[in-house]
Amino acid sequence: MKGRDILKSMVSSAEHKTEAPQAPVAHKPAGAVRAMNLSLGRLNEEAASAKELREAIAAGDKVVELDPALVEVSFVRDRIPLEADPQFDELKASIAGSGQQVPILVRPHPAKPNHYQAAYGHRRLRAAVDLGHSVKAIVRNLTDEQVVLAQGQENGPRVDLSFIERALFARRLEEHGFDRDTIAKALSVDKPEISRLLQVAEGVPSEIILAVGPAPKVGRPRWLAFAERLKDSTSAKRLEKEMQAPDFLADETNKRFDRLWKAMTATEKKSKDVEAVRTKKGLPLASIERNGRGSKITVTSAEFAEFLSSHMHEFVAMFEQEKHGKSAD
Repeated sequence: MKGRDILKSMVSSAEHKTEAPQAPVAHKPAGAVRAMNLSLGRLNEEAASAKELREAIAAGDKVVELDPALVEVSFVRDRIPLEADPQFDELKASIAGSGQQVPILVRPHPAKPNHYQAAYGHRRLRAAVDLGHSVKAIVRNLTDEQVVLAQGQENGPRVDLSFIERALFARRLEEHGFDRDTIAKALSVDKPEISRLLQVAEGVPSEIILAVGPAPKVGRPRWLAFAERLKDSTSAKRLEKEMQAPDFLADETNKRFDRLWKAMTATEKKSKDVEAVRTKKGLPLASIERNGRGSKITVTSAEFAEFLSSHMHEFVAMFEQEKHGKSAD
């Protein structure tokens, strides 16, 4: 089944799922509530997919089946890949069981004849590669600007990018020569937010961002503070050391950020302040060592130790007298 018939069957399938009557829901435990929220999220995604397909039918688009080996990713990546991605695993399992319900959008490759370049649907494309399936696609002649706008439009209703993914995407778009207006449209945000996104992406090197990963639980305030702290060379050195830890990449993406943040904000041990006590001729008698926890006197002269011991009560009396005198003032 090809073209318009495929589109109609997909629309019918998606709409049937989203329009099914719902039974009253009793109070459920946390696990059941979480599962229900995930189901609602999938229904919302299917509703958005059905809307896209209706618009595609109205525009006269046809769905074709392509060899995924002939389809390259977009020239500007918007997501930070994860080695362990439960959402992608769920998508792949769904496609394996029910087939690809929503086509991807591609354009003829601008530099390779008989090849294509994806505008959106990269996860579906990757799933098709992993499963060894052909990939259903809509082929349109798109400009570079139309490609990035299409990416942004898909990320809005269906795939929530984390703050740092949006920041990195904005930076990549700017590096490709797109102006702030186009970047704002692609990300569906205003210009002040684009400035904040670029502030972080320019303040945090790409290798650090990619090492941390998408970190979906880390929002704008913490990333802005992170970029500000990174200006300090001491913080940068601590961060580099933490990233080199053998277990760093094994941690979950949000925990990686937390580890780097703790490394950057750790209180430094204050350097020891040591004062030498000498005679007028320069002979050492003792040393006074001060740090954040207190002070320590180390006597190196036996004669001076004996002198202190025999006059200690006088020193205590002098201390109390001076302390009381200051209190009276």
